[in-house]
Amino acid sequence: MKGLCARAVTVGLMLLLGSVPHAAAEYTLEDLYRIGMQKSEKIRISGENVEIADSGKYKALSALLPKATAFGTYTNYTDEKRNATGSLTQPDRQSSWGARIDENLSLSGREFTSYSLSKDSVEKSRYDFRSFQEEFLLSVSLAYFEFMKARKALEIADSNVERLTKYREAARTRLKAGEITKTTVLRAEGELSGALSEQIKARNAYESARVFLARLVGIERDFQIREVPVTERETAELEAMKDRALKTRPDVKSAETQVRIAEKQIDVSRGAYWPTVNVAGVYTSTEQSPETASYNRESTYGAVTLNFPFFEGGLRRAEVRESESKYRQAEFQYRDFVKSVNVEVENTWLDLIAQKGIFKSAQDQLAYAEDNIRAVAKQFEFGLASSLDVIDANNLLISAQKLMADATYNYQFFILRLQRVTGTPLMSYVTGAAAEPVKP
Repeated sequence: MKGLCARAVTVGLMLLLGSVPHAAAEYTLEDLYRIGMQKSEKIRISGENVEIADSGKYKALSALLPKATAFGTYTNYTDEKRNATGSLTQPDRQSSWGARIDENLSLSGREFTSYSLSKDSVEKSRYDFRSFQEEFLLSVSLAYFEFMKARKALEIADSNVERLTKYREAARTRLKAGEITKTTVLRAEGELSGALSEQIKARNAYESARVFLARLVGIERDFQIREVPVTERETAELEAMKDRALKTRPDVKSAETQVRIAEKQIDVSRGAYWPTVNVAGVYTSTEQSPETASYNRESTYGAVTLNFPFFEGGLRRAEVRESESKYRQAEFQYRDFVKSVNVEVENTWLDLIAQKGIFKSAQDQLAYAEDNIRAVAKQFEFGLASSLDVIDANNLLISAQKLMADATYNYQFFILRLQRVTGTPLMSYVTGAAAEPVKP
């Protein structure tokens, strides 16, 4: 009997535990960064560009190394042939095989330049990948703060519905006591109806922001966010931030590398004017049946060939001019990009200052609105304030709460954006550790 009771208790506990809903995962912004870097398909697609560039380096290296080939042939003639003296000139069948090693290089050394250029291409791809990582993290930051805004907006809408519900009940009580007219109750009903509509909109925006953030990072839709405020660190002078951006931003370094690549490409194109030399070592073995008089069973030889094209229809000249134009184009693009980076840093710095001022003003406005709604509610309770006063105070509070939410999260986003445009890795900024971006 005791054994049956124990089993029943065990089964009951198992059913009870099984019926408990699974707790939603909770993430911070740092967690979203880390998960997004690991799971995002966009990050992986961009990382493959580094692998492609690395393969190009080995392709360029192959031009420097000798080529080894093996060959073999078998020939079966229709009949053997002899000359007038009866000597065999064509056997009945013949087979041959052999191997050769070739080294083909330009006297200008353009193959070495191409190999150096390929290594620069790998370096540029890595800079591009790091820049893409930072842009991705910034987009995750934006989606995170939009989600936080939507969540706060839903909380504001819920609080508004709760307040207006209490206001409507208070209006009904005062109507029964004959202290107010029915129009006041109808006004309260109308305001509550509008608040319920805004609550539905806020919930829809909240769910949409949730879906977008989950899709961007690669997490399940059922999640919770643990808010860890981003605090502003000491900001350097504007000119110092511009200098830092030009020295540390990976996209700026990528543009610099592109100029170096374009310059080396000119040398590669000019190298086509130089002759090429081919050095070959060959071994062949031949079998004939029947054997001809000139039959040679084995042969080993080396050969050096110099090839100097005098005229190719202006192709080499056109390629050199094209390379020179691309070099000038890369220089102009770099200069233009440097100017754009300076403007971006300055605009972001100005936006951060503006958001900081808005944030402080929103704090004051919210404090005034909260004091005002409490005072008006007390006055309305004792008949010292009208329904319009209550509605105006409530609308002022909602506006102040929304402004405060937007100012808070916009301010935090521009703190991170300033770090991004000045070349500070966002992951290291959030974690407080100078960690390099994840490599493919």
